[in-house]
Amino acid sequence: MKVMTTWQGKRVFTSVGDSGYPVGMDATPAYGGDGKGATPMELILAGLAGCIGIDVTMILDRYLGSIQRMEIEADGTRKQETPTGFTAIELTFRVDGDIPDYRIWKAIEMGSNKYCAVSDSLKADISYKLILNGAEAVKHA
Repeated sequence: MKVMTTWQGKRVFTSVGDSGYPVGMDATPAYGGDGKGATPMELILAGLAGCIGIDVTMILDRYLGSIQRMEIEADGTRKQETPTGFTAIELTFRVDGDIPDYRIWKAIEMGSNKYCAVSDSLKADISYKLILNGAEAVKHA
């Protein structure tokens, strides 16, 4: 897998991978950018949420007709010192539908422990929370 990243001027970069879809990045004004694209750290969180989301939907494929909504919020905590990488990331799954919480938890567990290459590539501690139909669903042992 390769991604080509090209400088567009100032702090703006565009990356294109094998899929052919461009992704624009820019620094925030605090770092000399204009904020005209996602920051690289936002893309890490988006990549993690997308990876585990794809895995969860693949695992729950036969139940997708019972799910009306799935959103994944990624909240990252960063080190204070440079480099300010993530030390912890919490993914909150918000799901609405007629599906038991244990099925979703099992899919999250399988995705994170067995399939998600992004989570496997990160040093940060990753935790998960599930909000099913508006109520927090506690994972049972």
